[in-house]
Amino acid sequence: MLPKKNPDKEIGRNSSLYFAIGLNLMLFFTWYGLNYKTYPTNDSIVQQLDMEEEYEEDIPITNFETTPPPPPPPASAPEVITVVEDIDDVEETVIESTETSQSEEIEERVISIEEANVEEEEEDIEVPFAAVESVPIYPGCKGKTNSELKACFEANVLEHIKNNFKYPDAALQLGIYGRVHVVFVVDKNGNITDIQTRGPAEILEKEASRIIGKLPKMTPGKQRNKPVNVKFAVPINFKYVAQ
Repeated sequence: MLPKKNPDKEIGRNSSLYFAIGLNLMLFFTWYGLNYKTYPTNDSIVQQLDMEEEYEEDIPITNFETTPPPPPPPASAPEVITVVEDIDDVEETVIESTETSQSEEIEERVISIEEANVEEEEEDIEVPFAAVESVPIYPGCKGKTNSELKACFEANVLEHIKNNFKYPDAALQLGIYGRVHVVFVVDKNGNITDIQTRGPAEILEKEASRIIGKLPKMTPGKQRNKPVNVKFAVPINFKYVAQ
């Protein structure tokens, strides 16, 4: 006959309950350990800025002296008016009125505008040398065609520059050289006017202007058979060649 076990003495009777309790305790401690936070103590020293200190600065005192106003000018002496008694009797002159009465007839003179001669002012037209119908005639180039007159004009201008060219001494000493572009006008009277220069130095520009200013008077150019101003451009090259 087998012996019977007491159910109250059975060890594995509540094992599942104990396992569940133990598991919950482990989960609780694990969760608590993960969520536990520590706060470090702040041992740093808090410094306080004292703004109540007064900033004192020695400000120099500037004295402004006021000059006294100038004395008033001396009062001028009153003018003395001397009354002179009339000795001679003055004859009264009667001035007759020169106004015309309404009854007098006034002659009206009407000047006819048609009879007045109105002179038209001629405009100064400036035409480039390459576009003018009749170029200015350099002395000695008369009696030739317009194309030949152009070539003769240019050749004589270049010859004039060559004969009157003089290198400035100051430019030689300073080593100044270069090309000066010159533009001038042969006006409707044949005179050389409006000389304009542009170059590397003022001393060279003055010399170029002097050379062109010595050109002779010419026969003026014409456009539609009327004398006009003709503009001409020429370069002058200043270059020193050592010998």
